[in-house]
Amino acid sequence: MVIISIIGVACIGMLLFMYREANENNLRIHEVKTAGKQETVHLFFISDTHARKIDESMIASINKKVDAVIIGGDFVDRRTTEETLLHNISIVKQLGPAYFVWGNNDVEYGEQKLRRLLAQHGITIIENTSIKLDGENGLAVSAVSYRPGNENIQRAIGHCQEDMTVFISHNPELFAKVHKQFQPMLSIGGHLHGGQIRLGKFGIQPHGYFRKIRARYELVSNGYGTTLLPLRLGAKPECHLIAIKFEQK
Repeated sequence: MVIISIIGVACIGMLLFMYREANENNLRIHEVKTAGKQETVHLFFISDTHARKIDESMIASINKKVDAVIIGGDFVDRRTTEETLLHNISIVKQLGPAYFVWGNNDVEYGEQKLRRLLAQHGITIIENTSIKLDGENGLAVSAVSYRPGNENIQRAIGHCQEDMTVFISHNPELFAKVHKQFQPMLSIGGHLHGGQIRLGKFGIQPHGYFRKIRARYELVSNGYGTTLLPLRLGAKPECHLIAIKFEQK
């Protein structure tokens, strides 16, 4: 009986630890260096919020001018209330102009309803196309839908210059296909949650990362919210502030 009680307490303790980890607020800071006219462009990236409310104090701690907020998919799912969605929209819009990229779970909320709410609140959907940000270098943000197909990939990157483009795909498994034909300065994805629950190095999906690969960079986020269970272990939730520093050669 004592052993069963100890096991029960340990299990409850572990669940509480995992719940607390799932609700952490981790803002990762990254720097990308590239050639161009002297300029620094700041991007805020968040993905996989699902049904979680974004913490206002974390957003308020960002004291830099953000040139673009990129919502990298799975902003909502079937569990997300309209109150949570409107809260999250209002929070990210405090930083700067906001752009949305489709994830696999967003349609669960109701595609037309979500499109309407995003438009009402001034959030631009980037869907198999690209937009240019204001600035000295005309940095392009290119993004695809969740399962774009080759034609839509071409639409997204067709008018872009590799070393002046940030490419967004909710599912980073698409990177390999895109990089065979187009090498953007920075590629960003989410979707995988870093495995969400990991045992050391082992997880059902790879851990998120930021790294430089030759002349380009990749960022795969662990995401901010959770799916299925509101628990995490070894794959902390995160969002990202990226400084892209253009430097004259």
